[in-house]
Amino acid sequence: MQSFPARRLVQTVAGLLLVAACTDTEYVDRPPYEDPPPEASGYLGYGNATDDGGNVPVCGNCHADKQIDWRTTAHGDAWATLEASGHSQVFCEGCHTVSELGNAATSPVGWTATADVRYHDVQCESCHGPGEAHVASPGTSQPLASIAVGPDLDNGCGECHSGSHHPFVDEWAQSRHGFAGNESIRGRDGCNDCHEGRRALEVFGEYSTYVEQDIPELQPIGCSICHDPHGSPNGAQMRFAIDVPNVEQNLCMKCHHKRAVPEIDNSRGPHSPQGPLVLGEDVGWIPPNFDTGTLVGTHGSEQNQRLCATCHVNSYEITDSETGEFVFNATGHLFQAIPCVDGQGLPTTDDCAIEQRTFASCTASGCHGSEDAARSAYTVASLRVQTLVDDLFAQLAQVPASEFDTEDNVLTVAEGSRFNAQLGDIDSSATHNPFMTEALLLGSMQAVEDEYGVSASLTPSQIGRRLAELRVSTGH
Repeated sequence: MQSFPARRLVQTVAGLLLVAACTDTEYVDRPPYEDPPPEASGYLGYGNATDDGGNVPVCGNCHADKQIDWRTTAHGDAWATLEASGHSQVFCEGCHTVSELGNAATSPVGWTATADVRYHDVQCESCHGPGEAHVASPGTSQPLASIAVGPDLDNGCGECHSGSHHPFVDEWAQSRHGFAGNESIRGRDGCNDCHEGRRALEVFGEYSTYVEQDIPELQPIGCSICHDPHGSPNGAQMRFAIDVPNVEQNLCMKCHHKRAVPEIDNSRGPHSPQGPLVLGEDVGWIPPNFDTGTLVGTHGSEQNQRLCATCHVNSYEITDSETGEFVFNATGHLFQAIPCVDGQGLPTTDDCAIEQRTFASCTASGCHGSEDAARSAYTVASLRVQTLVDDLFAQLAQVPASEFDTEDNVLTVAEGSRFNAQLGDIDSSATHNPFMTEALLLGSMQAVEDEYGVSASLTPSQIGRRLAELRVSTGH
């Protein structure tokens, strides 16, 4: 019987003979893509004109890494998603194809101008604009996308991600993310890291070029700051995960973790301590002999896997109370955990009484059995914390002013306790971690009495009993 190596040798020799016999080989240059229809206005779309779902954008011939990542996004199969939805209509198609929506074009281009299948899906040119000139002369033409969103919704993400069914940008424009700080913080150390879109991208390690790269106007924290348009291993194309309980890795906590502990030479108090407070780590001033090891609330526990986003990016559908017909799909991009609602139940940025706020996010998380239960818990926790804050400030008012000298590079009990009072005085502290907030305030009251002989509103035995109760209640 012939051995395997011998068989392999025979096959190899035969192959070489076949190749040697092919002396009339003709090489034909194939164009890298089919010329786009003239009415497409220079938009190239896919590199061929089939509709088999395996197409590659012409841009992907060179930018292969970006096209591979893009293919994993919802934009990469936007047309198939629309077709499978069961309610595809002509007016939907512009947002599921390469068209004038999402870029600077102001008249029909791509799909809306040609109905050619090469423009199916939300491809590179949907954001970057026409690529034909760039392909013809890469060194002289750079079709840059825009990071601007704008409440006018006339360019970028807002042209599609808006309207009553998916009002992401409509809500974002009303949020604090939609405002790019102000000139007063431009020169302050570190402020723009979180308050200005371009600087935030750099902090995140993103150095792409875009239309607004060098303009003087401050840029807000827009869509592409938190979401990577080219694709991401995280859900919703987010640049960082939202379910990681770590201030260095969690998307929201990348910014919401500033000055969570007191600074020796700074009396301004906490700045954005929400992340560390939710996690119960590295937050507040720890009074002497004070143990915070067990004081972790459910908002920062494994039960709440989406952490900040559970409450602050809660989406739900609103229907007419009489007809049951669709009214609005709230996307949570106001970023308010318990927003006020108008007469139709739509979330707003207005101020209102607690009875006019929706606590839907608290029930969606599975932590609270009903909105009324969540509202009651919020009311009780807020009252308990605010009472202690007022009592601690009153106690600190009796401490000598010399104990609040921030220039001596010594953090006194008075300064640390004042920081905790300021932390508790932030309205959201009563919900981000009510157990730890209350415990820090109680511990501070006891420390001030021990250090300065200034009596607290509660006796030492009452403080001890309250602390013991909190440690039993935590994790409920």
